[in-house]
Amino acid sequence: METQTKKDTFKTINPANGKTLSTYTYMDDSTVEKTIEHAHEAFLDWRFKSFEERAKIITAIGEELQNYKTELAELMTDEMGKLLTQSEQEVDTCTAICDYAATHAADILKNEKRELATGGTGIVTYSPTGIIYGIQPWNYPSYQVIRYAITNLMAGNSVLLKHASNVTGTAKLLESIFKTAGLPDGLFSVLVINHEQSDAIIKHKLVRGITLTGSPEAGKNIGEKAGAEIKKSVLELGSNDAYLILEDADIEKAVEESVKGRIYNNGETCIAAKRFIAVDAVYDTFKSAFVKAMSELKLGDPKAKDSELGPMARKDLREKLHEQLTESVDKGATVLCGGSPETGAGYYYPATVLENVKPGQPAYDDELFGPVAALIKAKDEEDAFRIANDSRFGLGGGIFSKDIERATQLAEKHFDTGMVFINSFGLAHPNMPFGGVKDSGFGREHGGFGMKEFVNIKSIVIQNAS
Repeated sequence: METQTKKDTFKTINPANGKTLSTYTYMDDSTVEKTIEHAHEAFLDWRFKSFEERAKIITAIGEELQNYKTELAELMTDEMGKLLTQSEQEVDTCTAICDYAATHAADILKNEKRELATGGTGIVTYSPTGIIYGIQPWNYPSYQVIRYAITNLMAGNSVLLKHASNVTGTAKLLESIFKTAGLPDGLFSVLVINHEQSDAIIKHKLVRGITLTGSPEAGKNIGEKAGAEIKKSVLELGSNDAYLILEDADIEKAVEESVKGRIYNNGETCIAAKRFIAVDAVYDTFKSAFVKAMSELKLGDPKAKDSELGPMARKDLREKLHEQLTESVDKGATVLCGGSPETGAGYYYPATVLENVKPGQPAYDDELFGPVAALIKAKDEEDAFRIANDSRFGLGGGIFSKDIERATQLAEKHFDTGMVFINSFGLAHPNMPFGGVKDSGFGREHGGFGMKEFVNIKSIVIQNAS
């Protein structure tokens, strides 16, 4: 949560040292109203621009992101603590999203002709609808914004952003980058607002869609508010993704990718590998190598070249993670490595592995949003999938196996998730859909699917006049 100094201000804090970065003031209601009206006016013109005209500007945004790469990456690391190298990778991913959208939108959203059974012709069009309001989290300060904003801008909509307060600096820098790239005023606007103001925006008559990335609790709240206004929403909510180590897995590869999957972005990723389910035949071998690798990770300054794990983004997040770990241990889990917050400045938490993880423990049932791995033994492959799907979440998951064809069939037929990664860990790809099922939310982003979430899929039925 934001640290407020007065009713109308808050501070951003560097999680590596606990020091204040900047102080921001919330917008007043009249400024918010003017911003919304300006966004609508900008949309009324932008919706008629050709895909080629839009693509030119979206491509320019991708280029400007590279021009600002050093500044943007350092700011993201300062605001939320991810390793600087991963902040740089995030900027590259953002540029790739711009390039994909600019290149493929015209084909994805082109009109479709259909012959009608009664004679005549049908045309399906994908028309922009207006203002799309995004409520975004802090863990990928640029990517989360680019993911929905670029897609909707290419579709012809305008975009409002309420970013997490602790990454307000990144939000403002992105707004500046969009403007520098030539995006017309009003099409992308950052709102520095509180929760009450945000709720009013969902109700605003000019706002046509709401997209949220956040916790299941936030998703239920925002989804209910959007539904009450009969407005479309896309909810990407969190998960406790299971990664299965099958009997024929390459254990060395499985360990390497599992460590990356658990601690990438300091473990603060919705699609991170969180539960590691190894079949009995390889459990002990995997356990020994996995715990050794996790215990040897270097925790430190996210800007230091030799650091492999940085601080958690906020003090309260570290406290929640440790509370979840403590409750899991109280209910029978065993700590194999890590398990205690670091002392001193910054919000550091070591890479941790828990064993004897069972239903009823937060490590089994909930999302641990930090570098804590849950290690679970399965009797066999069937049992492993039972455990994997025994979850209220369904965002991603993984399979480690040398038999790619069979693993692919297992992923297709048995994993109740929106994404499955075989012999790798969860990362976003601009040309593949991103999203989940169950308490992980609904709707899709990326892969062209996101471009159709907030457009009017319009039927035009034509019969000859004579």
